[in-house]
Amino acid sequence: MKSLIKRRWVLGLTVFAITAASYAQWSNPADDVPAYHPSAPLKVSALPPIMAGSQLTGENFRFPWQVHVYQQAVKIGNVLYQLPCNCRCDRSLGHTSLRSCYETAHSTECDTCAKEGFFAYQQTKLGKTPAQIRAAIARHEYESIDLEKQ
Repeated sequence: MKSLIKRRWVLGLTVFAITAASYAQWSNPADDVPAYHPSAPLKVSALPPIMAGSQLTGENFRFPWQVHVYQQAVKIGNVLYQLPCNCRCDRSLGHTSLRSCYETAHSTECDTCAKEGFFAYQQTKLGKTPAQIRAAIARHEYESIDLEKQ
């Protein structure tokens, strides 16, 4: 009987420790990084396509910058896959990276996604790696982008 009580006590303590550690990690804003993938996708063909071509018309694409940002996103889809999105659409929409924002019209409605996408394109053209771009996004360097001037 004492052995059973001891095992239950150890099991309970273990569950408590794991739960407390998980909660502490989840609740720490400094560690709260939006979803992204640490490396390029193995098969791009397995991913949903980024909106392109005739899809870039209609009510969601009223401004030239909206079309322009999506055209750039198509060119750097693998990079976008490796970047987080600071609008936190991972929580609200289940997005797994910044690339997810461009698989739908979400980036036409969200300045954060659009600015991050344009910023990622600029930085890629400058030779920056996805890890370097991710660090710059964490520093909010994309916020200086003026979408109306693109």
